[in-house]
Amino acid sequence: MTIQLTTLPNGLRIVTEHMPGLASASVGIWVMAGGRHERPEQNGIAHFLEHMAFKGTARRSALQIAEEIEDVGGYINAYTSREMTAYFARVLKADVGMALDVIADIVLNPAFDKREIEVERGVILQEIGQALDTPDDIIFDWLQEAAYPDQPMGRTILGPAERVAAFRRADLAGFVAERYGPDQMILAAAGAVDHEAVLRQAEAIFADRAPKALHAVQPALWQGSEKREVKDLEQVHFAFALEGPGYLDPDLYTAQIYATALGGGMSSRLFQKIREERGLCYSIFAQAGASDDTGMITIYAGTSAEDIGALCDLTMIELKRAAEDMTEAEVARARSQMKAGMLMGLESPSARAERMARNLAVYGRVPGLDEISARIEAVTTPLVRDYASRLAGSGRSALALYGPVETAPGLAALREALAR
Repeated sequence: MTIQLTTLPNGLRIVTEHMPGLASASVGIWVMAGGRHERPEQNGIAHFLEHMAFKGTARRSALQIAEEIEDVGGYINAYTSREMTAYFARVLKADVGMALDVIADIVLNPAFDKREIEVERGVILQEIGQALDTPDDIIFDWLQEAAYPDQPMGRTILGPAERVAAFRRADLAGFVAERYGPDQMILAAAGAVDHEAVLRQAEAIFADRAPKALHAVQPALWQGSEKREVKDLEQVHFAFALEGPGYLDPDLYTAQIYATALGGGMSSRLFQKIREERGLCYSIFAQAGASDDTGMITIYAGTSAEDIGALCDLTMIELKRAAEDMTEAEVARARSQMKAGMLMGLESPSARAERMARNLAVYGRVPGLDEISARIEAVTTPLVRDYASRLAGSGRSALALYGPVETAPGLAALREALAR
């Protein structure tokens, strides 16, 4: 498998990976314009734009976009995160050129028809309502807000309903004019692709597009607070976070292995101690997430109002204990889980294209899998214990609670328990 990268004079990066033996390919455009690139009055507009991409261009109606891809058995989709918006398609080898033409068209030439804006506004408002009705979904938005209050990194990607209800065509067009320059895009394709063919087509489509003036991104500043919402639900939804490393931090892989050992599977400490031994919950896990300049170690559980106190106590105990007696076997298992998860996850061209785009956005290059595996293997048990000690002692935490949480411990109590 060969990764090839070309950068056009206007800054557009084209990266491909040919995967021998595949009959299909994934092709997409990743735009460095997500939730954290919005001003307060724009909150939710990056996600609104993602929806509008499929609602027609100067050349294609919404139905034509769907039919052109699906007539050849393909699949098209998009997503918005805090740091990027992605538009991508999966098609057979013979249809890569058509898929790229469609993706480029919806990114570069959205029609923003006023009627379609109103239709999609209603869809997004329904999506916001659905999120609010899904406790184990909305709790993570609240945790993000509690960790980074009053700043772009803490705002919801969907945006508040009142803001979404107020967006107009000029707002959408203005965000595109600010943020959708070729130098803010990565064109990634993987599978049954030919780099030179993709490059020629990209040059024909993008060569006359001028780069945009870069806008500074507000750095993420962890502040840590508590968000508590009382509601008559069957369960308490508990989400606790500690500040973790960003992508460029040397602790990145140590934090990921620590989180995996702590709560990354059925053999993890939290699962065994809190679910299997004590039966205090059905679901509990820990994970490490990262952004360019910050990160978050998150623990989530759903439990009863009667058991939330005991669950919190045991969680804090396990956080402290990891610094004292994390074993070689636990760390080795976590390393194996990470490597296997990475390699299994990259068996599809869509995952390969995603990996290339994300690495280019963060590092300006695509590290080889051998390099990543070596970094994972370099994480030792003493490194994990040391990281666990620093994390538990940092006091940099945040908490979100949803449901019958009147008697649930607060953030101050959890911090005090960790500090003992």
